[in-house]
Amino acid sequence: MIKLTDTAVNHLKSLLSSSREPEKNALRLWVEKGGCAGMEYQMKITQPKETDIIIKFGEVRISIDSKDTTILEGCSIDYTDDLSDSGLKISNPNAARSCGCGTSFEPKIKEQ
Repeated sequence: MIKLTDTAVNHLKSLLSSSREPEKNALRLWVEKGGCAGMEYQMKITQPKETDIIIKFGEVRISIDSKDTTILEGCSIDYTDDLSDSGLKISNPNAARSCGCGTSFEPKIKEQ
């Protein structure tokens, strides 16, 4: 469903190990309306919700809001550490277009 680069896994491993309850926490990923392109990615290190889909990458867990699995299907998450822009970056094959900063997107319209 979702792919993580090795760089993202290593970064998340570090983030999770420094959280209050690393064995219970995960990177939670969901989508909300907003941003300059219409839909906005949200991420937080927290305990998964009961209805979340859990994906494991070794010691790292990603929890995805079950209502967003279709729109996040096939996404790839990478971590970049550039001087002017660092953080987790999502590449979404279900996006028709993304904003310049990469935090929001417009979903492709599904043909019926």
